Amino acid sequence: MPAAVVTGSSRGIGRGIALRFAEDGYDVAVNYHTSEDAAESVAAEVRDRGRAAVVVGADVSDPEAAAGLVEAAADAFGGVDHVVNNAGIDQHVYTEELDPADFDRVMDVNVNSAFNTTKAALPYLRGSDDEPSVTNVSSILAHTGAPIECHYAASKGALLSLTRSHAADFAPDVRVNAIAPGHVETDMTGDRTPEEEREQLEAIPVDRFGRPADIAEAAAYLRDAGFVTGETLNVNGGELMG
Repeated sequence: MPAAVVTGSSRGIGRGIALRFAEDGYDVAVNYHTSEDAAESVAAEVRDRGRAAVVVGADVSDPEAAAGLVEAAADAFGGVDHVVNNAGIDQHVYTEELDPADFDRVMDVNVNSAFNTTKAALPYLRGSDDEPSVTNVSSILAHTGAPIECHYAASKGALLSLTRSHAADFAPDVRVNAIAPGHVETDMTGDRTPEEEREQLEAIPVDRFGRPADIAEAAAYLRDAGFVTGETLNVNGGELMG
C-alpha cells in the first residue's frame, strides 16, 4: 500500500494532513520531536481509519535523524511514496533583540529539515509507482514578510525557493510543490490577543480562520495533481488577493 512521511505530525496542520492521508488510503509515518503522547494519539487515529502507522521521534533538522525517520518508514511500509515537510517552529522577537542562535534554529527546523528529509527519501520516492511527491508547508508570510518574526518569514520564503529548485532537480521522477497557509487555528496561534484576532479576521475575505483540514485538503490535491510541480498553492481565505 502507498505510504507517506509527514514531519511534525503530532499536532496542528501536520496532524490534519496525516489523518487526511489515512482517510485516502495511505499508511503514515507520524513524526514528533517532543510530543510522543500526542504522536501516539495521531497514530491511533490513523489506525482507526484502517491504515498502518509508525511513530518516529526525530529532530529532522539533524540529517541523521531525518534519515532515521525515512528508514523507519521504509522498513515499516516497504517504501516511501510521499513526503510532507511540515515540521516548523515560530518565534516572535524584534530584529534588534534577536539572538543569532535563535535565527539559526528557526532556519534549521523550518528549512534544513525539509532538505534533510527530502534528500533521505529521494531514493525511495524515485522507486515509487505512486506518482511520488514532496509537499513543503510554507506560509503566507513567505510572500508578505512580518514584523517581530523576520527569521520565520525568511525561512518560509526559503522553502519556496527550495521547492522550485527541487522540482527542477527531481523532474520528471518526483513532483515537488508547496502550500502557503494563511492564518490557521492551531495551538501555535493560540496566543493571539482579542485585538490581534479581530485585525487578522478583518483581513480575510471568507470571514473565518483556516483549519488544519483546509491545509490537508490542499496537501491531498498536490499529492494527486500529476501535472503540477514547482508551484505554491496559497490557502489563505483570500487574504493575499490584490
